[in-house]
Amino acid sequence: MSHAAAAFWRFSLAVYARPGVAPACLVLQDEHGRDVNLMLFCCWLGASGRGVLERAGLEAADRAVTGWRHEVVEPLRAARRAIKAAGLSDSDSIYAKAKALELEAERLLQRQLADRAPTENVGLPTERRLDDALANLALYIGDAPAAPIAEALKEMAGTDFATAPS
Repeated sequence: MSHAAAAFWRFSLAVYARPGVAPACLVLQDEHGRDVNLMLFCCWLGASGRGVLERAGLEAADRAVTGWRHEVVEPLRAARRAIKAAGLSDSDSIYAKAKALELEAERLLQRQLADRAPTENVGLPTERRLDDALANLALYIGDAPAAPIAEALKEMAGTDFATAPS
């Protein structure tokens, strides 16, 4: 795994673990048709000093992972959700395996995105990185609600942005 892919994965895990972020991401995914990994990619690009996306760059990133997302990630997600919904008392093991496979598929999707990312600008101030992350997120989600994600980025800006290796 490349250095950028590893940094993007660590960033994604840190953001997603923040209070309110996972449910907000799932609402954006399930009700607004947004991809959680693309949301996180938008945030990571800005937060890591890789800059602001333009619409063409965002569309190219989306196209680069569309096949993997539709053919691998989404079917694994559907299988995991179906296992959970079945509510069988002895399905915990298969649910855990399905969840692990889905997560690994998402990590590979993120690697594809990170490999497309520009080089980090290490001298970029934290405030600029935060602004870029929020601008990238807004470009992708439009007017869909994302307050918990934005708040998590603002909280992280004082610590994680400055100390997280990328």
